[in-house]
Amino acid sequence: MNKNCGWGRYSSLRARSMAESREPRGAIEAELDPVEYTLRKRLPHRLPRRPNDIYVNMKTDFKAQLARCQKLLDGGARGQNACTEIYIHGLGLAINRAINIALQLQAGSFGSLQVAANTSTVELVDELEPETDTREPLTRIRNNSAIHIRVFRITPK
Repeated sequence: MNKNCGWGRYSSLRARSMAESREPRGAIEAELDPVEYTLRKRLPHRLPRRPNDIYVNMKTDFKAQLARCQKLLDGGARGQNACTEIYIHGLGLAINRAINIALQLQAGSFGSLQVAANTSTVELVDELEPETDTREPLTRIRNNSAIHIRVFRITPK
């Protein structure tokens, strides 16, 4: 019995046709020579910020981000204006950190918090600025993974 079931041949034909439709790799690398261009990564597009949105990054201390989330859920030092739900957003490398923050909040709540996660793909724009005046500035669009975690209080039954 053929365990391959013909998929191997199909995938290799498909990969070959995809490779033929691409530009030669050397042409792209020559165009983006680091000596001739400087890469500037633009900030990702963010929706209008709400008070209960937390954007997680890798530069800020983990404990500080966790404390900020906890403070929003608890309502601060006075216990007023507590949020019933917060949204934790992580992009790229910060996805693991966003997940860890949500799980730490859930573990420390003794069952009063639940989490719901959604993933998405975010389009990012990079600017390639030429080092010389003879070249034109370029923009490059790339995709990056993102996660949006809703952390909310469960109403007791």
